[in-house]
Amino acid sequence: MSDEVVHKDYRGPSGGWGSVSALGHILKREGHAPSTTLALRKQNKHGGFMCVSCAWAKPHPPHAFEFCENGAKATAWDLTSERIDPEFLARRTVAELEALSDHELEQAGRLTEPMRWNPQTDRYEPVAWDEAFRHIGEELRAMAPDSVVFYASGRASNEAAYMYQLFVRLYGTNNLPDSSNMCHESTSVALPKSIGVPVGTVTLDDFDKTDCILIFGQNTASNSPRMLHQLDEAARRGVPIINFNPLRERGLERFINPQNPLQMVATGSKRILSEDHRLRPGGDMAAMVGICRFLLDWDEEARAKGEGPPIDHAFIDAHTHGFEAFARGVRRHDWASIERRSGLSRSALEGVARQYAAAKNTLGIYGMGLTQHRMGVETVQMLVALLLLRGNIGRGGAGICPVRGHSNVQGQRAVWITEKPELAPLDKLGEMFGFEPPRRKGVDSVEAAGKVISGEIRAVVQLGGNLIRSLPERALLEAAWRRLRMTVMVTTKLNRSHLVHGEIAYLLPCLSRIEIDRQATGPQTVSMEDSTSFIHASRGLREPASPHLRSEPAIIAGIAKATLPPNPKLDWDAWVGDYELIRQSIAETHPEWYAEYGRRMWEPGGFPRPNPAREREWRTETGRANFLVPDCLDADPDERISNQDVLELITVRSNDQFNTTVYGYDDRFRGIHGSRNIVMMNEADMRRLNLQPQQRVTLVSAVQDGVHREVRDLQVVTFELPEGAVAGYYPECNPLLPLWHHAKESHVPAAKSIPVRIVRQA
Repeated sequence: MSDEVVHKDYRGPSGGWGSVSALGHILKREGHAPSTTLALRKQNKHGGFMCVSCAWAKPHPPHAFEFCENGAKATAWDLTSERIDPEFLARRTVAELEALSDHELEQAGRLTEPMRWNPQTDRYEPVAWDEAFRHIGEELRAMAPDSVVFYASGRASNEAAYMYQLFVRLYGTNNLPDSSNMCHESTSVALPKSIGVPVGTVTLDDFDKTDCILIFGQNTASNSPRMLHQLDEAARRGVPIINFNPLRERGLERFINPQNPLQMVATGSKRILSEDHRLRPGGDMAAMVGICRFLLDWDEEARAKGEGPPIDHAFIDAHTHGFEAFARGVRRHDWASIERRSGLSRSALEGVARQYAAAKNTLGIYGMGLTQHRMGVETVQMLVALLLLRGNIGRGGAGICPVRGHSNVQGQRAVWITEKPELAPLDKLGEMFGFEPPRRKGVDSVEAAGKVISGEIRAVVQLGGNLIRSLPERALLEAAWRRLRMTVMVTTKLNRSHLVHGEIAYLLPCLSRIEIDRQATGPQTVSMEDSTSFIHASRGLREPASPHLRSEPAIIAGIAKATLPPNPKLDWDAWVGDYELIRQSIAETHPEWYAEYGRRMWEPGGFPRPNPAREREWRTETGRANFLVPDCLDADPDERISNQDVLELITVRSNDQFNTTVYGYDDRFRGIHGSRNIVMMNEADMRRLNLQPQQRVTLVSAVQDGVHREVRDLQVVTFELPEGAVAGYYPECNPLLPLWHHAKESHVPAAKSIPVRIVRQA
């Protein structure tokens, strides 16, 4: 990688020849191009495998090529011809590997054998599976269960996740944090209080029936590109699509469907967005309050004149609670405060409110731009309230749509990967498997990091993931991580968390979901749940990268058998031999959701997990959908920026990465090439601070809590975002994120508004 950034304004659409070219590049780079191309034809299709990247819905019937640019990159990344075998690791100490970039580590290829770190040589060396399991079990038995963290990244199947949570609870702890803790935990906390379910209410069918789409804090083109198909079809029907985002995201503005030859060679791109509003970081709360304020004022005027009101009072009277208190709470905010905090003018918000009021059915789509703030839970609940005003939950073409990240993060939560004991069917699990489950609350991801830093956690087991890179407070966390007694990593490739390790460290390489999983009863099938709560079967089709790899269920079972006493009600080996037995246990645990699991997961398009809110059945404390009153307009109220030299940092992903996996150094849609060590700035802020494009700077934390945080050698890039806001890449900017700077109720790191200062480098 060149260390110099090149910034060229991108004027093209998403999709089109740009995506085709990017796909061709990665297929050539990763090898196996012909066979990987054939594999892609089965991606996200009935009888094939589900994407290992994002969790967006899988339509039926599928498109001819039911994958996006990033999904194809993820598949090629898994099916690479590169290998990290024992010889590769014998030539390099761990200290030498630490000098490689995150991209270079994963680019090195697939791990082929189980490895154990040798402190005498500082190298990972081969170890037999049985020996690894024996030693890991011995160490776990010597530890207090609550001193061990068992993390799940979101890529594991429902079958593996169910086994994992059962093993951990049999071991004696609820320390089951997962990737949702770092992104959509705000959703999981907010929605049950508002509408009685922890997930969205929208299905793909709703996109065909909607009259209006509002998008908040979601960069669709980079993070869930397959949704562009639904947005493109809606835009071609004339549906207004209104976007709120501090950054201009050109990939969401226009789209060419690569599967449509006419668009590719003749008609060209179609504009997706009808409006694009550049609000302040965290300004979504104030913007939604402003839209609600207009609706309430117009409603009062209409009712006084005897005209049809813009608010659905019949729905509100029949289905909701707290409307009057909500209305009073909205009206107490004056327009000057709404404009100042949102960063949008009153007239701009009025225009949005008029389009919303004119639409019969509206979808509210959002991503981490809402959830990753101190008031992330309240912001999600504000969007619910905006939708409830016009009855836009529980009918066709309308609803709330949180866009989940990792491919099965929602599914693993639905088979009880959770640190919260009240969310798991503990009594049923205890009855089925003859034990008394632990009732103490476990640690979430942020709490786990804090307890690693304090020394209360002695071991970390990761079922995928890269916590060293994804968690806040990196400098303190890395130092503490090296003091852990043991780290165990179930993985396909090397990442930074494997090099910053404990006194005892194991790498346990697993099969990819795309590979054939042969067990005692033959090739196995797994399942996962998409963002719209549909559960799909997934069948691997490529030969494994190494004969020494084991499946995630087999690895979990191996550790469990080495750690736990025999259980007459649980045959781990039988489960590994036939995953249908696992699904039968899942169905027995919760028949309302999973009855006839093994048959229904093969239904074309998957089968939906029940969602009462879709039917306007509200399983809340009031028995109704709840309007919840926002306390203030600030998504980050304890982070008021008073000094002009303090800026609000937003961390973002490029379209050449997925989570912490970096496929390359090109962010095509933002026109940034050659480096990820950048900070995007408004031109006015650059002039005010006397900075030039490509100038090297250091970002320093602007909070006063006794911890010094900085990220050095960032190059300034001019970009369209509000004054006072800057943006940089995740996870490179994570060292600036304090551990305590998280959503108050959900503990999601508040990565979309971090107070920083810029220091010029000599």
